[in-house]
Amino acid sequence: MAESSGKPSVLFVCVHNAGRSQMAAAWLTHLAGDRVEVRSAGSNPGETVNPAAVEAMAEAGIDISAETPKILTIDAVRESDVCITMGCGDTCPVFPGKRYLDWKLDDPAGQGVEAVRPIRDEIKTLVAGLIAEIAPEATA
Repeated sequence: MAESSGKPSVLFVCVHNAGRSQMAAAWLTHLAGDRVEVRSAGSNPGETVNPAAVEAMAEAGIDISAETPKILTIDAVRESDVCITMGCGDTCPVFPGKRYLDWKLDDPAGQGVEAVRPIRDEIKTLVAGLIAEIAPEATA
């Protein structure tokens, strides 16, 4: 568990931190609320978040238009319990005791919103499965 809050923390990594990782972070925040700490980053962050990703998430009622791509840091990995790469060939520094996953997802870069919707929906399914595993709802 992350030392600071006791909540599990997840880092989504994609080279440009402009599409898949941003959508995944938004879904995790949206679906898990404050039960999970969420970070996203990339080794070579883009200038802005992919407009098609912004549009696809807006259709799902989630606004990521204010997000900005961030550089992947050693600290971000060290502070995360689970590091998830998005099938883009980016790698995280490896620390013992962390969990590393690679979600094989199509790259939405340069695609229209029609191509991004199925990626968005696949990410939602993967994120929901992750939440069930690391931060299930407390039962009454």
